[in-house]
Amino acid sequence: MMRGTLYIVAAPSGAGKSSIVNAVLKRVDDVALSISYTSRAPRPGERHAQHYHFISKPEFERMIAGGQFFEYALVHGDYKGTASDSVLPLLEKGLDVLLEIDWQGARQVRQRIPEAKSIFILPPSKKALEMRMRNRGQDSEAVIAQRLAAAREEMSHFHEFDYVVINEYFDQAVQEVTAIFTAQRLQLGQQRQRHADLIAHLLSE
Repeated sequence: MMRGTLYIVAAPSGAGKSSIVNAVLKRVDDVALSISYTSRAPRPGERHAQHYHFISKPEFERMIAGGQFFEYALVHGDYKGTASDSVLPLLEKGLDVLLEIDWQGARQVRQRIPEAKSIFILPPSKKALEMRMRNRGQDSEAVIAQRLAAAREEMSHFHEFDYVVINEYFDQAVQEVTAIFTAQRLQLGQQRQRHADLIAHLLSE
């Protein structure tokens, strides 16, 4: 069975990563979204096991000690990570897996799976990024200031990724990320495995 491809999507807070990922998942077949674990409290509208697996910080640290994470990082004072059993079994079944993680997690993943394809989402401007954070209506001024400062640090790592998408026009950004999946699946190695019988038939005398 052909092994699936691991895709990493990272972005600063407020760049529209989750909205793009959700739209792409509706367009691309045979892709599983890995649900991350986090020790932070749910935000309004977030549901356990749908947006994140929400667990306590001590429970998260017990999972770290048990070697249960594929990657993890301390983000804005809270842990966030991906459990190994949320990724590796799906890849072995031939499914593509998509991870929504930060640049630190992306670096850990690339060390374990160098062939993973990574995508970084950038906002069209600093002003647009700040407006998107404020329009959420979920964070205090102090938290927004903290997130803007963190965003500058996060965006400085864009060059570590295979692809960069600017989310100025949402539909265009979704199309561009979708195109990355399409191009990857059309590569010689994948097509040779996927259509082995057809290729053998076409080349037979």
